[in-house]
Amino acid sequence: MNHSFVLKAEWDGGRNSEGRIEAGQLKTAISIPKEMGGPGIGTNPDEMLLGAAATCYLITLAAMMERAGLPVQKLSLESEGIVDVTNNIFTYVSITHKPYILLEETASEKDLEHARKLAEKAEGSCMISRAVAGNVALSTMPRIEKSGNGES
Repeated sequence: MNHSFVLKAEWDGGRNSEGRIEAGQLKTAISIPKEMGGPGIGTNPDEMLLGAAATCYLITLAAMMERAGLPVQKLSLESEGIVDVTNNIFTYVSITHKPYILLEETASEKDLEHARKLAEKAEGSCMISRAVAGNVALSTMPRIEKSGNGES
């Protein structure tokens, strides 16, 4: 079974202009970021690739932990994308996910270790990660804690 996603875009001019995209619930202005010499209006491909990778990873991890029956109290994520510019060629080099997983106070040491393994495994299970694998270095640096007990 295939799923189709359609994005419509408009662009108002040359390199330093701006545009708009719309795909389902995603509706936003787009331009080249200020860091790359653009106007910095709305979002940009670098943020959108990072957003796609991060949301895919987070949703995949949440689903895996739910299926495993882990007592999750809180799940959050910070992700960082690195873009290299050499000889005016822009290359997306890496994405690092830093999930924060807080398990309920009742979680066992086995639960903590299982959460750590799932945090690592989720990267390879996410379709966006699989799509960019081999072109962008992917890594995960999880922080897992148990409620009321400090860091694991």
